[in-house]
Amino acid sequence: MWKIILWLGLTLILLPLAGCTEASDFPGGENGSNIVLPTPHYDSRISVEQALRTRRSVRVYTLEPLVIAEVSQLLWAAQGFSHPDGQRTAPSAGALYPLEIYLLAGNVKGLQAGLYHYQPQDHMLILIDAEDKRQGLFEAALQQKAVKDAAIVCVISAVYERTTGKYGQRGIRYVHTEVGYAAQNIYLQAEALGLGTVFIGAFHEDEVKSVLQMSEEEVPLGLMPVGKKLHSDEAAP
Repeated sequence: MWKIILWLGLTLILLPLAGCTEASDFPGGENGSNIVLPTPHYDSRISVEQALRTRRSVRVYTLEPLVIAEVSQLLWAAQGFSHPDGQRTAPSAGALYPLEIYLLAGNVKGLQAGLYHYQPQDHMLILIDAEDKRQGLFEAALQQKAVKDAAIVCVISAVYERTTGKYGQRGIRYVHTEVGYAAQNIYLQAEALGLGTVFIGAFHEDEVKSVLQMSEEEVPLGLMPVGKKLHSDEAAP
């Protein structure tokens, strides 16, 4: 009898965990290595107004590597937490946060090349695949050289159901709006760091999903290669 009682107790404890959908469990990576990122800076020598004035889409980069602190700033700008209560750097309809951010690292000091998933609540990366995926993404993105040549590529995807579950089909519009928020944040943060980036929306969706090992429910919506600009003031946070 005591064995039955023990089994029932363990079942009641473990069943809720089996359905856990915390961001840290999504998506699962084959390596599962956690990389805690440096704490982001919250000020810089460049004002928002200056970044807005000088921001441009940049498709040509030097071969100079990024450093992990720069990667940290870019990811935080895209979807990082800006308040202990869970608010983020980019607004979200109903605070439902349908966006996911992936990092394809190829040339970063202090970070192994590979495919990573950004975890905003812990400001860390989960290693999905320890292989430089830029070439595969280059092929999926109609062979746009910026994707292959950049030190990193930030990929913005979405799980529509997080928003449409509350707002119905109109939620799709909200998700697309949020991609714009996150992309502009990356643009402005890159400018403040003296880096160049461009938003790319032309790609084969299924091929991008395959390269990034995305779940069935995810949809890739934007690629943002980032690298050192050929001519830069090397502004720092």
